Amino acid sequence: MNNQLATTEDSRRAELVGRGARDGARLFREWFGHLTDVAERGEKAAYVFVMGSMAELLRSFDMEVVFPEINALQTAVRRVSDDYLNVAEDYGYSPDVCAYVKADLAMHLQGGKHPMVTLPKPSLGVLTNACNTYIKWAEIWERVLHTELAILDVPGSRAASGPSLPGSEEYANERRYLVGQIEELIASCERLTGQKFDIDKLRERMVLANRMSADWQRVVELNRNKPAVFNALSDGTVYLGMANCFRATPEGVQYFADLHEEMLYRAEHGIGITTQIDGQEVPAVQDSRLGFIGVPCYPIFRKFSELFANWGGVFVNSAYLTFASGGTDSGFQYDLERPVESLAESLLANVGGIMDQLFYECPEIENTASTYDLDGIVYHPIKSCRTISTGLADRRHRATEDLGMATLFMESDMMDPRVVSEAQMRNRVDAFFEGLIARRQQGAA
Repeated sequence: MNNQLATTEDSRRAELVGRGARDGARLFREWFGHLTDVAERGEKAAYVFVMGSMAELLRSFDMEVVFPEINALQTAVRRVSDDYLNVAEDYGYSPDVCAYVKADLAMHLQGGKHPMVTLPKPSLGVLTNACNTYIKWAEIWERVLHTELAILDVPGSRAASGPSLPGSEEYANERRYLVGQIEELIASCERLTGQKFDIDKLRERMVLANRMSADWQRVVELNRNKPAVFNALSDGTVYLGMANCFRATPEGVQYFADLHEEMLYRAEHGIGITTQIDGQEVPAVQDSRLGFIGVPCYPIFRKFSELFANWGGVFVNSAYLTFASGGTDSGFQYDLERPVESLAESLLANVGGIMDQLFYECPEIENTASTYDLDGIVYHPIKSCRTISTGLADRRHRATEDLGMATLFMESDMMDPRVVSEAQMRNRVDAFFEGLIARRQQGAA
């Protein structure tokens, strides 16, 4: 009987542990394959960004949502980004321009050529002001591909005291301002698709989004455990990709329910992160709990995390999980009684909140460091992304001086392998951990 129970437990462990990675890889391939089908059938596709995608609304019109940021980063993960960057630079774009933009442009200059699929042309571009590059990027689609644009201007904080709060007159005005813009977007969708807006279909999508967001938040919070149950940088980036591509879909709901089940099982059984050392998958030593601020280095995506894993460093929290999933890890719940108003509130909470972090990051870092018991923070500014990099050195200085945090500041790029030096990074990481170990020894003396 005991043998039977042991066999059952072994089977359940094999089923659950690693399921998120396996299912994520499968669903991602299917999603990209679907984009080729959309292109071949000439169906309507909306190009959106990870911050403020409005996927719930667009999918209520049966429009496919396409994420140019995700399309672009896949070229780096697959080690072909330099081919695309060269095409865009030969076309006339500077090496200093956002590498995502250049890779995306190169795809369209080559008829939608992507290393995995053929991309559909955008019938509609939906963007916010969360990143100043978004607007110029979308103008390229407008000029080169004759794409119609919808720009949502999300108010950020204007007072030193912080953002406006629900219940205040200022908040009500901001919500009203966004509702008007969302109504204009609805009118554009009606015209492009030939469908009338169906508020009940929007509610159905919101129900799915609510369930997804709740489980995504639970997954992130489970990394407070020791050992941490997933690598917030490498594994977490895969998860947030799913949160974007399958937002407000039945597949997304099932994926995050399953992912929460896996991470809960890991936490209950003390199963931590695995890492590759010398080509072998082994349990990761978790001597140091790290936070990450910036954008991943996709040209050496997995190797980047391994530089830290070799010293027993694990990323248990990443600010990228929040802003690159449009704040869906926060657990925001739509009010189904007020769908359009709730969409506006989501933009204020998630997109507006992300913009505000540029001004109020230090208190947030202090809270995160305490909640996740961080030993250090890695700041990773990006050469071709001024939005994420602006002010990062100053904010790192404040974390070091005001909070006493061990920090590492290491610049590279999210896409361009020409400015990524693994050897230089390794030297910086080695020095960081040598300093971290010395701090511990001094503290123990």
